[in-house]
Amino acid sequence: MTKTIDPNSIPQQDLHNILLTAVAPRPICFASTIDSEGRVNLSPFSYFNVFSSNPPILIFSPARSGRDNTHKHSYLNVHEVPEVVINIVNHPIVEQMSLSSTAYDRGVNEFTKSGLTEVPSEKVKPPRVGEAPVAFECTVQQTIELAETPGAGNLIIAKVELIHINDTYLDDTENLDTQKLDLVGRMGGSWYLRAAKEALFEIPKPIRTKGIGVDALPKGIRESETLTGNNLGRLGNLEKLPSAEEIAATAQDDEVLMMSKKVQNDTAGLKKQLHWIAQQILTEGDTKRAMAILMHAETL
Repeated sequence: MTKTIDPNSIPQQDLHNILLTAVAPRPICFASTIDSEGRVNLSPFSYFNVFSSNPPILIFSPARSGRDNTHKHSYLNVHEVPEVVINIVNHPIVEQMSLSSTAYDRGVNEFTKSGLTEVPSEKVKPPRVGEAPVAFECTVQQTIELAETPGAGNLIIAKVELIHINDTYLDDTENLDTQKLDLVGRMGGSWYLRAAKEALFEIPKPIRTKGIGVDALPKGIRESETLTGNNLGRLGNLEKLPSAEEIAATAQDDEVLMMSKKVQNDTAGLKKQLHWIAQQILTEGDTKRAMAILMHAETL
């Protein structure tokens, strides 16, 4: 069964909860801004992402309050001083980031409240967060009000002018190391996601010469009771099916020979076991070998 909802038929807060729980995890824009009197503000926003690398553009959205329809201080500040530092949040500062989201009065410095370190920026007036793994000094190119109703977003289009990277988070080739970064993402309610350790996994990018696609896989593989949609997607990323020679060679694979001896006179059972073996090999990253075993199973 599917529950279908017209967004115009439910309260704004209920719609807000559905959107933010379903569209997740979301990266966090930890934005430091400054008003015309020089008062600093530091606030997190999860309506945020990168939208261009040339020019380098980040966009975040301080939405209107769902309770009283007021604007966020960050939004008011960039209208007075169109500059922002977008600090990236990782696990070591996530609790301080959360504390800074408190609705303090305008003019209260959340750097002070959260205990984070103000570091002077080089090209813009707002300071950056010293503890952040990466900080982007930006100039605000444009702001777009999506509506004047409670919960309405206000897009802030920011151009990156300077990037600061804590070298603790670089690998041996001087590139940012995803595993070292230990980033966090925003989920629904009070939940967050930590992008580290077992939460991380790699998927080979689709090859430049185009994968064969799931539709090109033999029917017995496509309709496997063992293989998952993710398994089929990985197989469909191969450039071509294995050759007859490669399939024949697979018949001499130690695991295949062992299983063939174990499941004698049970072709259906052997096929199922070979699909299971191929699935395990897929998780180890050897897609070509897994496909060859699956194609061997098709010949039985």
